[in-house]
Amino acid sequence: MNVSTISKPHERLAEILSGDMEAVNTLIRTRMASEHAPRIPEVTAHLVEAGGKRLRPMLTLAAARMFDYSGEHHVRLAATVEFIHTATLLHDDVVDESAQRRGRPTANLLWDNKSSVLVGDYLFSRSFQLMVETGSLRVLDILANASATIAEGEVLQMTAAADLGTDESVYLQVVRGKTAALFSAATEVGGVIAGASEQQVQALFDYGDALGIAFQIADDLLDYQGDSKATGKNVGDDFHERKLTLPVIKAIAQATSDERAFWDRTIAKGRQQDGDLDHALALMNHYHTLEATRSDALGWAAKAKSALDVLPDHEIRTLLRDLADYVVSRLN
Repeated sequence: MNVSTISKPHERLAEILSGDMEAVNTLIRTRMASEHAPRIPEVTAHLVEAGGKRLRPMLTLAAARMFDYSGEHHVRLAATVEFIHTATLLHDDVVDESAQRRGRPTANLLWDNKSSVLVGDYLFSRSFQLMVETGSLRVLDILANASATIAEGEVLQMTAAADLGTDESVYLQVVRGKTAALFSAATEVGGVIAGASEQQVQALFDYGDALGIAFQIADDLLDYQGDSKATGKNVGDDFHERKLTLPVIKAIAQATSDERAFWDRTIAKGRQQDGDLDHALALMNHYHTLEATRSDALGWAAKAKSALDVLPDHEIRTLLRDLADYVVSRLN
């Protein structure tokens, strides 16, 4: 692959980090093996080798490389991050009763819910083994906190779902838990293991946090105005699944009593009829909530870019800046 022909920042990042990513993939394959339970590598391989950008482990490698780190712990930490991410996907698909991920049947559909939950638990355990091998208590603290925050965010999302009282602050808390926590931990531990200064480590955390929030807001907006071929989702999937995402939360906040009754019937009670999605989109357009959500996503992308200002002048810093633009470029 010729770097000059690659246009997407995550692809350029993957090319620059290709040697490290190869080591990460080798480590993942080694650690997902099980001598006694062949179901574990079967289920894990189905998800790990299904493709995906491997964005989170790349962020760890990129942060370490920016500070010219020359050890091997960044590879362990990148594998740790990917194992945590894969474990959460296995659990999420069970909770959401999903049948498809990345265009392929989910593990819970191919095997069963029990296998998905237990293999997810196994991967969490493996991730903690890898963390300990770095010998850094601080790294362990960061990733353990992130794991707890992810679980907390998922539970919060479950309890806030279909509750019309869910406001933007609760939504942000959910997003920080289910998405941004692992982004920020991934960048932060890369800086810690490479010996970055406290100011730089904080900047890496802030970048990952803002990038993760921008990424999730953009994802939620694309559910209502994206190209289903590009996103792999049908327009309105979140509406049909009664998910309270930012465009809907903003519309509910401005709703008249009649409009609130509509949201109560379709989201809170789940009694949806033909034409309801069109009416929901009309309300969102009336209150310009899709436009406001896009503005929020762009604002978080700008915060991510500004966080990079204190980091070393490096080609990876430029790519991380481009990456923040890329996650919201899908909204154009």
